Amino acid sequence: MSKYGSSDHAQFYIGVDGGGTSCRARIEDAEGRLLGQGAAGPAATRIGADRSMQAVRTASMAAATDAGLLPTALAHTSAGVGLAGIDRKGAREAFLSFPHPFRNVIYATDANIACLGAHSGRDGGIVVLGTGSIGFARVKGRELRIGGYGFPISDEGSGADLGLKAVRLALRAHDGRARPTPFLLEVMGRLGPDASTLVAWAEQATATEYASLAPIALSYAEAGDPFAEEIVAEGARHVDVLIGSLVEFGAPRISLLGGLASRLVQWLSPDVLHFLSPPEGDAVAGALLLARREGRTPTPGEAAGEGAQIC
Repeated sequence: MSKYGSSDHAQFYIGVDGGGTSCRARIEDAEGRLLGQGAAGPAATRIGADRSMQAVRTASMAAATDAGLLPTALAHTSAGVGLAGIDRKGAREAFLSFPHPFRNVIYATDANIACLGAHSGRDGGIVVLGTGSIGFARVKGRELRIGGYGFPISDEGSGADLGLKAVRLALRAHDGRARPTPFLLEVMGRLGPDASTLVAWAEQATATEYASLAPIALSYAEAGDPFAEEIVAEGARHVDVLIGSLVEFGAPRISLLGGLASRLVQWLSPDVLHFLSPPEGDAVAGALLLARREGRTPTPGEAAGEGAQIC
């Protein structure tokens, strides 16, 4: 038996953050006590709705197991699920057509739940700076998304964007069109040793592989390498614009999120720094807020797997 006793009449809430590398879930009781956590593989919609949903199920079941709940507990759970790419064409419809294990579920973008978590459900904005980048804000019931359309056509200021610019400059230095500073020599040495080898790498490299060069650019920029400084300063200017746009939309506070945030912040304009505030919670916390906000009592005859919506 569950350590919480019979869960047939209990109410639980689960938050799920499904991204491109992993899927995380947390389950809480009606009083907001953390009961269990779970994880699974990627859940971004680009891998397909079926695989994404399987990752959501796996992470949710792992959280229920960690909580000592029976497998049937999910049927009494209101779920908030944030998924990378849910706003892509056709993705919403695909997810709404899939059965799910919850009493009811609401799907949202990963940016939406990250913003909810960062500001504990209050109005505010976020700029995510990781492999990709995006600006997002919620203000008085309105939402604004800026960028985040994917590398290489978008995601300015992201790790992948910094890496791409580093590769371009390394090739210029190799050709004699730029001075071969230690930064550019290291990039060339990692991907070369000659132009044809680097080009072969670039033809198959993913955004994640380009982003692996971003910490190198940041370290050399912090040490004063002029080309690394040029790359990082340009990326920071794009972030300044994202923050400024969210402020113009009415966001009273902005949080920087993602793996590059703590290092890029020192390159931002002083004019935007006073709008920044530390995040209060993570994306899973935002998904839990969404689950509680949208949770409802099922109508008579409503079975698990039927109540689903998109926000």
